[in-house]
Amino acid sequence: MAVPAAGVAVATGAISLDHARAEAERLGPVVGFLAAVLVLAHFCDVEGLFQACGAWMADRSRGRPVRLLTAVFALASVITAVLSLDATIVLLTPVVFATAARTGVRPKPHVYACTHLSNTASLLLPVSNLTNLLAFAASGLSFTRFAALMALPWLVAIGVEYGVFRRFFARDLAAAAPAGRDTGEPPRLPLFALVTVGCTLAGFVVASAFGVEPAWVAAAGALVLAGRALLRRKASPLTVVRAAAPSFLAFVLALGIVVRAVVDNGLADALGHVLPGGTGLPALLGTAALAAVLANLINNLPAVLVLLPLAAPAGPGAVLAVLLGVNIGPNLTYAGSLATLLWRRIVHQHEHGVNLWEFTRLGLIAVPSSLAVAVVALWGSLQIL
Repeated sequence: MAVPAAGVAVATGAISLDHARAEAERLGPVVGFLAAVLVLAHFCDVEGLFQACGAWMADRSRGRPVRLLTAVFALASVITAVLSLDATIVLLTPVVFATAARTGVRPKPHVYACTHLSNTASLLLPVSNLTNLLAFAASGLSFTRFAALMALPWLVAIGVEYGVFRRFFARDLAAAAPAGRDTGEPPRLPLFALVTVGCTLAGFVVASAFGVEPAWVAAAGALVLAGRALLRRKASPLTVVRAAAPSFLAFVLALGIVVRAVVDNGLADALGHVLPGGTGLPALLGTAALAAVLANLINNLPAVLVLLPLAAPAGPGAVLAVLLGVNIGPNLTYAGSLATLLWRRIVHQHEHGVNLWEFTRLGLIAVPSSLAVAVVALWGSLQIL
């Protein structure tokens, strides 16, 4: 729907051709990075990284639901931060289902953790989320400074989420698993994939210091893993293209043009009147809250495209407050982020029901509390760093 909508916006003059071209050029490096990370995550899965994660979770939990939840939180947080939230939703969620079945525990708390952490745990690095890449470009920060400022908000938000999950799913976590379940063989870590991902992360830091777009580094990591799979005949060129999700990339570009048309025709002025100015704690809280509300109304990707140009003049603090809102806020409703919508589809494919009221009730507890502490942590980081 987004591609025809962008065409209509250009054809009717809602956005000029020059503005549409400028928006596509602005989003080009972001879309290129997204394609590379999707390929990188896919071939990490081909190498067996996520199967190893499942075996590790089963071995660590030994049928104890609370220990499994802790393992899921740890893995989902790291995978989301390093390989982006898409890897957590598309690749880790099915592994968590399989691990819960293997150990005999109830899957609900652990599967819900995947969707919440795909949003909340994507705060840490510029490469963890498409929204982060956009905010990174608008903030003017280096890769390492971005990560340093977001480290404390990332940790405290995940910590609050963990506490909420322990209380909200207390009954499911208290149900003992049947004794004697086979947890499978000890995990075999795919060292080649791990080394490639580690080198890619180091490359992001070095590239940022020299002003090189992170898309080139991600493409190099993806090329290494995809090339290895092609040489070992575990993939074909068509597999690589499909892993890059070209239809999703076209959606992102088209959505950017549609949002730019809406912004040009009055939305920017309307939001400019309600967006708080400055980077004091009250202003940061207001900015994050507005971003969270807007994410649940129009989805977090359009929300960040709308708000970043308005917040950027106030400095990096305001930009990062927007990011907190659009990354944590989507845990409130299904429509908050594309990742949540995709998660719901995957859950239904595993014949596991998702109750709308239960999902929303969990979000009503988790989102305000984790967002508030994350904003306070961001304000503290800004004062110190």
